[in-house]
Amino acid sequence: MAMSKRALPLLALLLLVATVGETPAQAQRLGYVDQQAVLFSMPGMQDVQQQMQKEVQAQQRELQQKRQEFQQQVEQFQQQQSLLEDSARAERQRELQQRQRELQQSTRRQQQQLQQERQELMQPLLEKLQGAIDKVSAQQNLEAVFRSEVLLYDDQTSDQVVDITRDVASELDISLSQTPGEPSPTLDQQVPPGGAGGGGQ
Repeated sequence: MAMSKRALPLLALLLLVATVGETPAQAQRLGYVDQQAVLFSMPGMQDVQQQMQKEVQAQQRELQQKRQEFQQQVEQFQQQQSLLEDSARAERQRELQQRQRELQQSTRRQQQQLQQERQELMQPLLEKLQGAIDKVSAQQNLEAVFRSEVLLYDDQTSDQVVDITRDVASELDISLSQTPGEPSPTLDQQVPPGGAGGGGQ
């Protein structure tokens, strides 16, 4: 049965392991890889991290400036509202509420832009990683390869489920900068959630 050697979901892993247990004569071999350990050891990852950090900081500065301007408008309204007629006061309140919604929308757009840019920067590294995984799995005759995160249990004495993390790193001609299974730094850096200060109501 031909199967994709890309990372498969946990349910598929459990079904395959069950199949291995029921039909030992077939000697199906499965592999798993710590993708994060390999990714964070690949040349180019540091550039991705630095670029994302610059983008995050730039967007934080822009958002902070907008929040400060909004807060100044709120404070000005609070100082002047007792002098305004009811209709003018209500109009200013609507303007501030609209400004607050715009700030929240701007924050969401910035978060989406960061996520999209992260995906674009990571895509060449992910494709290179997948190519190495495919090559190693073919060399070792593996039925499928999973991300190490989906493993519930790994029998170190069994040769039917093997860790190919170091083999993949070797195929990429890199040295792992962290031990497989060790938590990796995250690239999911986003502009802090957008709540602007409450409008005067």
